[in-house]
Amino acid sequence: SLDLMKMLLRRFFTTTLLWLFVISLKAQIPPGYYDGTSQLSGEALQMELHQIIKNHQVRTYAQLWQDFYLTDRRQDDKVWDVYSDVPGGTAAYTYDFFTDQCGNYSGEGSCYNREHSFPASWFDDQLPMYTDLFHILPTDGYVNNRRGNHPYAEVGQASWTSTNGSRLGTSATSGYSGTAFEPIDAYKGDIARGLMYMSTRYLGEDTNWPGSEMVTGAQPKPWARQLLLQWHLLDPVSEKEINRNNAIYLIQQNRNPFIDHPEFADFIWNP
Repeated sequence: SLDLMKMLLRRFFTTTLLWLFVISLKAQIPPGYYDGTSQLSGEALQMELHQIIKNHQVRTYAQLWQDFYLTDRRQDDKVWDVYSDVPGGTAAYTYDFFTDQCGNYSGEGSCYNREHSFPASWFDDQLPMYTDLFHILPTDGYVNNRRGNHPYAEVGQASWTSTNGSRLGTSATSGYSGTAFEPIDAYKGDIARGLMYMSTRYLGEDTNWPGSEMVTGAQPKPWARQLLLQWHLLDPVSEKEINRNNAIYLIQQNRNPFIDHPEFADFIWNP
């Protein structure tokens, strides 16, 4: 039966990956990891961080499915989907790992897939960016499709709203007036720090990227930089992000500096 298959799959992956969970409980910033960053600010700090976090262990696109079980698993064993989760409330739907992977979808609640919060078209679908877990999240396939490759911004009049309140519509953020996608407040910081990571991990490696209305290469445009800093302050680092950072470190062997040291964001972009 389907229930039996789900149970066997869950047991298999729990057994196979148990040692990673045990290690992850103790994972933390390695001693000396951020040596060399003190007294730095602006581009000098960003470049130093780039040197620290570059050359990570690259994943295949298929491996992301099993990685999500380590990086984005809620306490109830469900997929932690930032586009459908309702913090402190009840989501309209939830997903089981592996068995609810997309697949086809006709609307919300059908299946989950792999969302590039920094859209793959912005870097021409290239590796290693295409499988870098720090900006890839498991999200509802339909919501992911509605977000498309639109920039993140504050939305004024929404043309569409997801079940958890994520909104698609015309940007109300100064500096950008096109179509935008706005996640709920509880995950704005998560998204912002993921994009800050991308700008730093790929600093100087982005000369051939197509970019977008939000970024030039990997770097946020002035309006986007202000927005990301605002979201970073609005939604401080959570336990979820700390645990995810530790889990990804075990997989990729690099970290998101803006989760470990939130103050780095201001030191770089608002010194």
